[in-house]
Amino acid sequence: MTLLPKNPCGTPYLILAPMEGVGDRCFRKAMASIGGFNEAVTEFIRVPSNAHIKSLAKVYFADETAPIPLAAQLMGSDADLMAEMAIEIERKRAPRIDLNCGCPSNTVTGKGAGSSLLRDPELLHQIAKSMVQAVSLPVTVKMRSGFEDTTLFKENLLAAQESGISFLTLHPRTKVEGYGPPANWDLIAEAKSILKIPVVGNGDILKVEDALKMLQNTKCDALMIGRGAVINPFIFHQIRAHFQKVPYQPQWESIVRYFEVYFSEISAEMPTRGKINKMKQLMSFLFKGNAELLKRRDAILTSAYTDLDSFLNFAMPLLQEGWSFSN
Repeated sequence: MTLLPKNPCGTPYLILAPMEGVGDRCFRKAMASIGGFNEAVTEFIRVPSNAHIKSLAKVYFADETAPIPLAAQLMGSDADLMAEMAIEIERKRAPRIDLNCGCPSNTVTGKGAGSSLLRDPELLHQIAKSMVQAVSLPVTVKMRSGFEDTTLFKENLLAAQESGISFLTLHPRTKVEGYGPPANWDLIAEAKSILKIPVVGNGDILKVEDALKMLQNTKCDALMIGRGAVINPFIFHQIRAHFQKVPYQPQWESIVRYFEVYFSEISAEMPTRGKINKMKQLMSFLFKGNAELLKRRDAILTSAYTDLDSFLNFAMPLLQEGWSFSN
């Protein structure tokens, strides 16, 4: 079986993107309760030079998103430590290890990690190669199109490929661009023309039409969706339904399960206010893709409940009312 097989009816391989902040264990578990995607990826796991390597491997691959595989994303700038960490992750039976060459955070890039690696193709190659040689499972790279600009775009692509990685995911914005301007999908098409390994397209897939356009315009081998899945948890099912030529109607019961699973995974030690704010954060994304829910956004987000049950008893009926109008 190839690493990025097609789904039935030609549906592309679908990956839930790693996302720092919102894309945590709670979100991955909630998304897994809905399903529709082939694989998930952890938010980046830092591999700093001043930490004991074994203390960092705090990821649960066996059951977190089962039966959907969960890959691990590592972020660091020391080739030896990254190789050691890859070994630790392999021992935890992760199906794949991804090297983060895309995080734009100044805190991260200031330490030479994330998208900082795009300034030095040789270092990128060295780190990726050390990870590839350290483990038997697939190693991949997720990168942006450059740091300040795309001057080293081709060099970084080839450096990654020549390290022996299995495939490359491209988010076609530079570090400096952050998440502001539209993703330049032409660069995904360019990567496809340069590389011999599979290319996964990522960036600005918010609805089915975006997914189809990316596939058509770039010829990428698979799709990775992050923010679009937070806004619309059913986007993977909707993409599958398009290719299978069958109707798909998201059900309110699935949204209820989604929130129940999400809430059940929030740490019991978190203060009540923190739990409410975390639920509000997830709900606020859901509003963005739904005109009817958007009308109820302010009422839910500005509510002053300090008791979690009271907040949920207030918020969920408003969500259901908006959901009923729009589905």
